[in-house]
Amino acid sequence: MAVMFTGTRHWKGASVWLLYIIGLTPGVWYFYLGATDSLGANPVKAFEQLLGLWTVRFLILTLAVSPARELFGLNFIRYRRALGLLCFYYALVHLSVYVVFDQPPILSVILADILKRPFIMLGMAAFLLLVPLAATSNAFSIRRLGKNWLRLHRLIYAATVCGGIHFALSTKVLSGEQYFYLALIVLMLGYRLLRPILKRRRRASNSAQRYQSRTNSALGN
Repeated sequence: MAVMFTGTRHWKGASVWLLYIIGLTPGVWYFYLGATDSLGANPVKAFEQLLGLWTVRFLILTLAVSPARELFGLNFIRYRRALGLLCFYYALVHLSVYVVFDQPPILSVILADILKRPFIMLGMAAFLLLVPLAATSNAFSIRRLGKNWLRLHRLIYAATVCGGIHFALSTKVLSGEQYFYLALIVLMLGYRLLRPILKRRRRASNSAQRYQSRTNSALGN
């Protein structure tokens, strides 16, 4: 039994690291394509957009962990931290490409561009909201902050709203893929709004079942 338990624990840890490796692979691949001039006529913009797309994908996957467990009994909670950090890493590189390669390396020019285009301001806001979440995604912060850790990590919803609008406004015409991911974002946020109602109904249903069970037992006796 001890050997089985140890093996399972090691597999869980290894699977998280495997997720990091798989999750970072697209970014490395796109960097290679950009370095070999294989990303089209505007490789910087293409690289930037692909990084943003993977940021959105990992954001949605992070938000999907709780609904998957609560609605379908699929427990991926051990991967939520890794998914959230992958989202942050892609957002960080996405921002870095914009600052370093997409704009002249002059702070006043970058700030002027950010202020001129609201969707970039929203993207910056989303990134800044992700920073404290990434910084506190560790066991020490969970112990130190206690219940405040849960309150702090609700910033993910504000970051999702800002990031979703940034994603929608990043192109002049929305593609089918963008509509798909935006619909998923709406579903993830909508579930959070409905979750208290669903929990109350579930508790009421469980109470009714227990009452019926006690009643049937009493009648049987």
